Amino acid sequence: MDGIILTPLKIIPTPKGEVMHALKQSETSFVGFGEAYFSNVLQGEIKGWKKHTRMTLNLIVPVGEIRFVIFSEKENDFFEVNLGTKNYQRLTISPDLWVAFQGIGKGLNLLLNVASLEHDPQEAENKELREIRFEW
Repeated sequence: MDGIILTPLKIIPTPKGEVMHALKQSETSFVGFGEAYFSNVLQGEIKGWKKHTRMTLNLIVPVGEIRFVIFSEKENDFFEVNLGTKNYQRLTISPDLWVAFQGIGKGLNLLLNVASLEHDPQEAENKELREIRFEW
């Protein structure tokens, strides 16, 4: 799907704990930095739908497992992927795509978003889950 990049990330074991890469300025998917924030998603809970009009999202799941579903109105198609330590990748989502996500791991499911812009409620749209038909 246009506007989505999946980038494999390294988990580097060290004697005192792992180092988990997230994003480097030198990567082609990096388009700027606005803010970084964490969000947790309880098992079975779904957050979304949200579409940003200018912001690029860089989503990483360092703890637990989260199912991401992206919907393109332009292509009338869905893309989905589960991310977590077993599938440690960064999901980059360009503006104008709808995104929702579901906590599927037991316990803490932690999401890091390294966003290209600071939060601005005027640049995003929200829809109820039922407004985009997807079988969760």
